[in-house]
Amino acid sequence: MPKIRLANVSAVQWVPDPARRRAPGAVTESHFGDDVFGSSEQRKRLPKEIYKVLQNTVERGDSLDPGIADSVAQAMKDWALEHGATHYTHWFQPLTNSTAEKHDSFFDPVEGGTSLASFSGKQLVRGEPDASSFPTGGIRATFEARGYTAWDPTSPAFLMRNPNGVTLCIPTAFTSWTGEALDHKIPLLRSLEAIGKASGKALEVLGRRGVGRVSTTMGAEQEYFLIDQNYYYQRPDLVNTGRTLFGAKPPKGHELDDHYFGTIPERVLAYMMDTEEQLMRLGVPVKTRHNEVAPGQYEIAPVFETTNLGCDHQQLLMTILKREAPKYGLVCLLHEKPFQGVNGSGKHNNWSLSTDTGENLLEPGATPHDNLQFLFFAAAVIRAVDVHQGLLRATVATAGQDHRLGANEAPPAIISIFLGGELARVFQGFADGEVYVTSRGKFMGLGSQVLPDLPLDPGDRNRTSPFAFTGNKFEFRALGASQSTSFPNTVLNTIVAESIDALREDVEAEIAKSDSKGKARIDEAVAIVVGRTYKKHSRIVFAGDGYSQEWHEEAARRGLLNLRTTPDALPQIVSETALATFSNYGVLNEREMHARYEVGLEQYIAHINIEAETAADIARTMLLPAALRYLAVIQQSGVAGAIGDVKPLVEDFVSAVNQLAKANAVHPEKVEDEVFYMRDTVIPAMNGVRLLADRLERIVADDLWPLPKYSEMLFIR
Repeated sequence: MPKIRLANVSAVQWVPDPARRRAPGAVTESHFGDDVFGSSEQRKRLPKEIYKVLQNTVERGDSLDPGIADSVAQAMKDWALEHGATHYTHWFQPLTNSTAEKHDSFFDPVEGGTSLASFSGKQLVRGEPDASSFPTGGIRATFEARGYTAWDPTSPAFLMRNPNGVTLCIPTAFTSWTGEALDHKIPLLRSLEAIGKASGKALEVLGRRGVGRVSTTMGAEQEYFLIDQNYYYQRPDLVNTGRTLFGAKPPKGHELDDHYFGTIPERVLAYMMDTEEQLMRLGVPVKTRHNEVAPGQYEIAPVFETTNLGCDHQQLLMTILKREAPKYGLVCLLHEKPFQGVNGSGKHNNWSLSTDTGENLLEPGATPHDNLQFLFFAAAVIRAVDVHQGLLRATVATAGQDHRLGANEAPPAIISIFLGGELARVFQGFADGEVYVTSRGKFMGLGSQVLPDLPLDPGDRNRTSPFAFTGNKFEFRALGASQSTSFPNTVLNTIVAESIDALREDVEAEIAKSDSKGKARIDEAVAIVVGRTYKKHSRIVFAGDGYSQEWHEEAARRGLLNLRTTPDALPQIVSETALATFSNYGVLNEREMHARYEVGLEQYIAHINIEAETAADIARTMLLPAALRYLAVIQQSGVAGAIGDVKPLVEDFVSAVNQLAKANAVHPEKVEDEVFYMRDTVIPAMNGVRLLADRLERIVADDLWPLPKYSEMLFIR
């Protein structure tokens, strides 16, 4: 039996491991956060006053009192040791889409040949991990190795378990010795302060009192693929790049829609349950699981959290998804487009604004036309997305995303907002100087007495919109599956803060245009500003088919940007508008913004280069030999027609492989030139090799073709 067929047989032999079988009632709500040094654990172990000071920092954003560090460190160490921890690490997020850690032991040798566990406040607050090899965009040269990690008390420490031990992970920021942000956490925390201040000032002008703090919340729906590890390790392209560089479309894809929301395969469901248990213990509030549109594709989604904590939990979620899969003979793929011609994977970033009193500022209420507070903040978001559409696009620009954005399962590269018909009419009414009265309490009957009437939503959803209002939040749907959510949320927070301030100033100006008695109605001023803002920025609102050619033409007429590829989008990070906004709000200075632009260019080039070199190697050492063996068999058969079909294709394949090797050999020296060389020369050369290889896959004898095929990887679970 050919080795690929043997892999197929092996893939379907999975049986549940009795040792991993969960006993009834083994997981309950009491297990949530068991591995987290959160508020309840802190309350038990910290002196009352120290606990109060720490909670004021976490909940109200008060400055951290360094005097509490020793007490917190002692309590944290004791808790970790009780759970079997031997080491601790400052867990941080460098300018990649992953996390980083350096482990240090709690135990120090003492006289008598023994050791003593110790962990001081100084060790908690600051670490010096070196980490000089991480990308910094020129902020920090390799020989300048000093970099610091700083404790983030707003994100609780947690335990990472291993079969041979436990490690205490302390979420931290990562900075250069000059104080510049080398990570995603520092600017995210700065942006949360910026939007909190802007929102607080706006609420005061709107007449709201008693709101102590405003913060953003997020929850990201994570899509991913699972394939049997027998196939993964036979695919050098998957191992090296995370996606298949070769592979013909299978006879069946997802056109029958028999997979989406279908019954979850037993092995996959067992993996999901195990993953969810680990995440629940880590305090990640996972809520939803289901099959996604593509075969072998799935989704997991948490409920909303404060954005900083939600972004940390997103990193943990990706880590656990990948870590648990091998225990079930699976591999988790987080690439945005692991299979050409098959739906890719993204993550939908659900974003909103909430007060410390539990109020969602983007909740329209029963009648949006009466809720001027909601309209004010929603109008600020509309303005922000229009003014900074290019920057938002740049936050989701990666090599992997270029395969996905604009395809049939992902939003287009043109940024637009979907509001829904009812809400759009409300805004347009204000723009026209009229009030559109929204409908109240409508229900739809389902035609059967045994089925309940359902509340009628004011508008349908638009799956093609990259930025859609979905009831009480905006859903930024363009993020890639492997991305950190921190930078997109940093940008959202900052640009909306700027717009909130702009609208507040406009409202104050309208109020100043008062009568001689100095009186002016706030609601009238807000109505004028909301209408004027929507009239100026409504070009960004679109409710139609974002995939259609008509929309591309219409968007061009409206003056919207269509940044199709990463090299097109990344310069938006260092546009004058972006630099001014981020500098004014103290979120990222000009040098830090340029660093992120340069890192984006370097990572794009590196990813494409790895793909191109891998593609050339596979083509030369695996696919071409298979094609030549098949050609020899055909020639030996003497069947002229078959020879005529195969030989020209093999010759064209050889030529294409040589062309790719030539493209890989010499690159421009300047990064700004190389990024376009990769897009315009290397990628077309790769595509040329793939086109011919995929044609060969369909005709070369099955026992000769060396790579597992889509029909195997996607459907054998």
